[in-house]
Amino acid sequence: MRFRRPPSIDTKALQENWQPKLYARLIALVLLAAYAVGFVLENRKSVSLHFVVVTANVSLVWLILLSLAVGFVVGILLSQLERRRRRRRTVQ
Repeated sequence: MRFRRPPSIDTKALQENWQPKLYARLIALVLLAAYAVGFVLENRKSVSLHFVVVTANVSLVWLILLSLAVGFVVGILLSQLERRRRRRRTVQ
């Protein structure tokens, strides 16, 4: 009976397969996920949000994320408006 010899490790191929950008992205993604979990856990308490007519009790994290989303959308809309204005100036 003959046993197969395990293949030797090719260090050159191992170095070629090393992808530092991939591992850097994975580490950044894990750190971002950990930060998001910590952010949610730190901002769980409920706060009163007073509108002109209505008062609502919401979690602080949802209020922060809603404000971030509204700011993001308003920023996109304003940039589109500015782009449209510039096109009109160049066409005329």
